[in-house]
Amino acid sequence: MQMGVETSNAEGRRRVFVVDDDEITRVALQLMLHDEIETHELATPEEAFVRGVDWLKPDLVLLGASFFNQKGPALIGQLAVHFPDVRILIVCDKSDEATAAEGIKAGAHGVLIKPLTLETVRKKVDTILERGATAPIVRLRVPK
Repeated sequence: MQMGVETSNAEGRRRVFVVDDDEITRVALQLMLHDEIETHELATPEEAFVRGVDWLKPDLVLLGASFFNQKGPALIGQLAVHFPDVRILIVCDKSDEATAAEGIKAGAHGVLIKPLTLETVRKKVDTILERGATAPIVRLRVPK
C-alpha cells in the first residue's frame, strides 16, 4: 500500500487523462494522482481521442487551458462526444480564469487553478469523480 492513499479510494479505480501541452504540468498531475487513480498523460487532445478507443475511455479529463484557447468551446463538445459521461476539469493559471469560465459555460465541470498541490488536486478529483468521503449527495423525496 502506498503512503497517504485512502483504502476506499484505491479500491474503486477510475481513469484520468491529463491533456496539456506543458510537459511539466502533465507529469506533476500524473505523479500526484497515479497512486490512487489510473492516470495517463497525453500531449494533445487528438492523442487522447486515439488512446481512448474502446476500453481506455477516461472518467475524467484534466484539460490544459492552452488547448481550450486554441480550439475554443467546441473542444469540450468533442471530448463529450468521444467520451460519453466524461467529466472535464480545466487546468489553468490564475490569470486564465476568464478562459476557465468560458470552459465551464461550454460544459466543463470545474477548474484546477495553479499552483497545483497534492492535497488540492486529489480533493478536487475525488469530488468530481464522487470518490471516498465525497460521495454524491442523495436528495430525499418528500411525499406529498
